[in-house]
Amino acid sequence: MESGLFTAHNVWMMICTALVFFMHLGFSFLEIGLTRQKNTINILFKNVFIICTGLILYYIGGFNLMYPGEFNGYLGFAGFGIEPPANGMTASYASSGGYTYWTDFLFQGMFAATAATIVSGAVAERIKIGAFMIFTVIYVGLIYPIVGSWQWGGGFLSTLGNEVNVAGELIKEAGFYDFAGSTLVHSVGGWAALIAVILLGPRIGKFDEDGESLAIPGHNIPIAAAGVLILWLGWFGFNGGSVLSADPEGTSLVLVTTSLAAATGGIAAFVFSFILFKNLDLTMFLNGILGGLVGITAGADLMSPNESIVIGALAGILVVSAVTIIDKIKLDDPVGAIAVHLICGIWGTLSVGFFGAKAGLDQTLYQLAGIGIIGIFCSLTAFIIIFTLKKTVGIRVSKDEENEGLDLHEHGMDAYPDFRMNQH
Repeated sequence: MESGLFTAHNVWMMICTALVFFMHLGFSFLEIGLTRQKNTINILFKNVFIICTGLILYYIGGFNLMYPGEFNGYLGFAGFGIEPPANGMTASYASSGGYTYWTDFLFQGMFAATAATIVSGAVAERIKIGAFMIFTVIYVGLIYPIVGSWQWGGGFLSTLGNEVNVAGELIKEAGFYDFAGSTLVHSVGGWAALIAVILLGPRIGKFDEDGESLAIPGHNIPIAAAGVLILWLGWFGFNGGSVLSADPEGTSLVLVTTSLAAATGGIAAFVFSFILFKNLDLTMFLNGILGGLVGITAGADLMSPNESIVIGALAGILVVSAVTIIDKIKLDDPVGAIAVHLICGIWGTLSVGFFGAKAGLDQTLYQLAGIGIIGIFCSLTAFIIIFTLKKTVGIRVSKDEENEGLDLHEHGMDAYPDFRMNQH
């Protein structure tokens, strides 16, 4: 590969790395916008902690746990720290010829922290900051890279399937497919979020004595809307970078399918919400966009524009349905993280078997197997981590701390001091 083309590929991958990094601002804005003013510092602290810790953990061992090289397909480790191989800065390093070892590490590291960010939104306004930090270290440092190694690291999920004869040699055809992480990133976070919400319990005042759900409005919906639009922009790097090169045809298709799924997810969510509740709910609109983005992520490179519209629309309907059901079963998810990342992550992964270049019964079964295996593993490990924390250091703040706000009690700070002074 000529050096100019290799440089162009690598620059594109570095731009995508920056866009995925930018998504953490989007997650932060979305979470603080949909929650109460008194917990703003707490949410920002958690999100800044996640990206800083995630990168350090990925450097210490996560990258080599996720990409161990030759291993048994279930668990492998290439050692602590990162050190580029002899061809690490050349086109021969990556199969696509599109990036260096350093770019590979940084791009993948940006994905690693996202799983804990998903949990952060679901447990907002009542989890102890110390317990959350311990959970983040274990889940991002160990669980996420182990699951990632099963597919992206060349593990057993990447080789599910029947043996086929290729040029006289029997090889296993690839089975489970997840292009950019509907399951490997979003559902990994979503399963942990579900377990955490169950073990934490709802916020004070979320449900009345009869079990009816009561609205706890977010304090800054404009900031939440800005967060979603930032996330949509960041998804161009999340999905576009997963092509692993600046291939014109591949990246262009992925950006089109990503955008169409996001747009139709939003439209379908607000229309379906209007049919059910007779109001134009902006928060449903915003989460519908995110649901469409999560839904297309598993197969963005396989789908036609028409198929991406169908996938996005169904994801938007699923978001509204899931938010409603989650409320009815008395689970409290302040930002809709479970509906968006877990439910739409499952839908997006299944859609690879229903639509696109790999559609078919066999592929659907491979997708179901991957969803089930990862779901069981993540749920069990998340339960062990969070339940252990609950029985040792505790995971929930006191009633007084929750009522008065985590900013004051956990951080001794106020996100809007001038605003509070003007109120008095």
